[in-house]
Amino acid sequence: MPSAAALRLQIEESLATRFPAALSPMPRTIREAAATGIAAVDALLDGGLPVGAISEVVGPECSGRTTLSLAFLASCTARGQVCAWVDTSDALDPESAAASGVHLPLLLWIRCTNSSAALPMTKNRRSRKNWSHLDQALRTTDLLLQVGGFAALVLDLGGVDPAQGMRIPLATWFRFRQAADRTRCTLLVLGQASYAQSSAAVVLDCSALRAEAHGETVLSRCGFELSRRRERFTQFSQQRKPPAVAWSSSTAWAAEKSA
Repeated sequence: MPSAAALRLQIEESLATRFPAALSPMPRTIREAAATGIAAVDALLDGGLPVGAISEVVGPECSGRTTLSLAFLASCTARGQVCAWVDTSDALDPESAAASGVHLPLLLWIRCTNSSAALPMTKNRRSRKNWSHLDQALRTTDLLLQVGGFAALVLDLGGVDPAQGMRIPLATWFRFRQAADRTRCTLLVLGQASYAQSSAAVVLDCSALRAEAHGETVLSRCGFELSRRRERFTQFSQQRKPPAVAWSSSTAWAAEKSA
């Protein structure tokens, strides 16, 4: 009886003219990566965040999302690349960004505002106001991705209620994914939950570790832990049990009010 390898070879030869390499697996895609500027995180991601794709950084407040993003933008602007930050909740602190090494002349900061903010605040109007900010952020992100010219774009949804973030249509994320791939832009989405679903190439979970104090009143350093929840361009065995890395930062405390 012929072996399984011999049978497979016969089948492939018979189908070669109609279906070339019908039974051969597709080669693994090697994605270009952009360094985050944090050695431990770059090692976890095999070089950095994927270029031309969506990466999500998920975690609660003060989990290190903003610190990681600022380190990434600092690495990009140090190479002379232009970046953008779409600030849904108007929470970014430019001084903290500069302290983290971001070259501010190369950073476009878009602050989402509401013209009706002076009206009395009610529970129903607060919900409409937040959704209005989210709508502005999504439209702005879409415009910047379509225009191109940005090496990295941060969509900060950290202050958005996860219930509202889940209302973002999947078609929107698919359009963002296609535009990021076409313009070779790294789209980094910050949020309390994962919103992009299958359109995200990488999903990272952030959590805070113990802070280090200098004396009794001075905070000198804060530690964070980062784990890889999912990554499309990796081996299956690594997806089942993603590793975690710890890293720390001694700057940009003001930015963590939104992180």
